[in-house]
Amino acid sequence: MKIRIKGNSVRFRLTRSDLSKLDSQHAIIETTEFMSNTFLYEIHVAEFDALAADLVDCHMILQLPRLMLNELVESDKVGFTGNSGLITLLIEKDFTCLENVEEDQSDNFPNPLLEQNK
Repeated sequence: MKIRIKGNSVRFRLTRSDLSKLDSQHAIIETTEFMSNTFLYEIHVAEFDALAADLVDCHMILQLPRLMLNELVESDKVGFTGNSGLITLLIEKDFTCLENVEEDQSDNFPNPLLEQNK
């Protein structure tokens, strides 16, 4: 799972194994170790109607509605967007890059643009 934060926008990108783990275990969590504190970011499957997020004591939690998760797992749906207070949220599948990068992308989803260019 990756996150990108810019201003009041938070974007979560999920690999194939992230979606599988969310489907089976209903939560995934990652940590980033700073010198004086640990930042945790988590996606938790919930029985909500819309995406929701909050930050408490260096712990960001995204509540992902079960119906949205089901659609991500079972279809070609790329992602969902929503608002939680002033924050814009985006959750999406993490596709392989069109250009070569050093990052391991073996667990990413195949990029549909690569298929179109064949």
